[in-house]
Amino acid sequence: MAKKPRNRTADYAAYLAVRALLAVAQMATPRVAYAVADGVAWFVYTFVRSRRRVALENVRAAFPELAADPGAADRIVRGMFRHLIRVIVELLWLPRKLHIGNWRKHLALPECDRMLPLMLDERPVLAVTAHFGNWEMIGCALGLFGFRTYAIARVLDNPYIERFVLQFRQYTGQTIIAKKDDFDRLTAAMRAGGKVATLADQDAGERGVFVDFFGRPASTHKAIALMAMEFDAVILVTGTPRVRRADYPQRPDYDPHSPLAAMFYAVKVADVIDPREYANDPNAVRAITARYTAGLERLIRQHPEQYFWLHRRWKHQPAAKKAKPRAA
Repeated sequence: MAKKPRNRTADYAAYLAVRALLAVAQMATPRVAYAVADGVAWFVYTFVRSRRRVALENVRAAFPELAADPGAADRIVRGMFRHLIRVIVELLWLPRKLHIGNWRKHLALPECDRMLPLMLDERPVLAVTAHFGNWEMIGCALGLFGFRTYAIARVLDNPYIERFVLQFRQYTGQTIIAKKDDFDRLTAAMRAGGKVATLADQDAGERGVFVDFFGRPASTHKAIALMAMEFDAVILVTGTPRVRRADYPQRPDYDPHSPLAAMFYAVKVADVIDPREYANDPNAVRAITARYTAGLERLIRQHPEQYFWLHRRWKHQPAAKKAKPRAA
């Protein structure tokens, strides 16, 4: 079935609206921008009930122990909306607020000793993360440090917004690879020892491999494990949550009263997976997928209010096996 042609006028109007939002966000002071973001988060939580319901269902299923505290799931979901809207505002700021001269004010690398050898090695790396914390931050940061990095991303339907977002994402030097249409480019990057970041927490449909995620089977894409084995790529399981600045060594010029003090993240490493460990495992794809999914879960459990509980991660479930008829 042919795709319906897009309305160019509507697409361009949406693009202008995005540019206007960006201009307002960049002109506003951080205090005003954060206050507006928190107001939007309150509005969405209060009035977009369908999304709130999905998030609450997911949180309650992921943390059954919260049943003893009726308000706990609600607090996580409120915090999620607040964090998410603030992340959107901060992403609009990144090109102007984050640069090589001030990155320490906004980013901590507590596990640099685990990451740096991988980034300097000739073997390719698959940096696997989730819709957690600020998932765009790690690609921007690695680009700032001069590493040749790639990120796999879905092409947006609106071509005007897609071109704008592409330029925005690549401002520090990382290269965006289209999720569905750039397979040749992806394989070339892997063969060249590229460092590729990708999200790994989307439902993969009926054909995915089912592994446990927060105690429930979750359909997960096989591609990451298959690529790791095909190209001998190390899997770096990572996340970039918002953290308290006081928990990390402070620069002398750090101002705890700065309106931008809240924009501070730590690049955390949950696991480093070498596919060579599974060379003789007939179930290597499932084992690797289960392992990096468990690593992502550990990160999310540390900051559950920073995970995107809105998507239907457990939409598909394993088909029930039909009982074989007994012989007469």
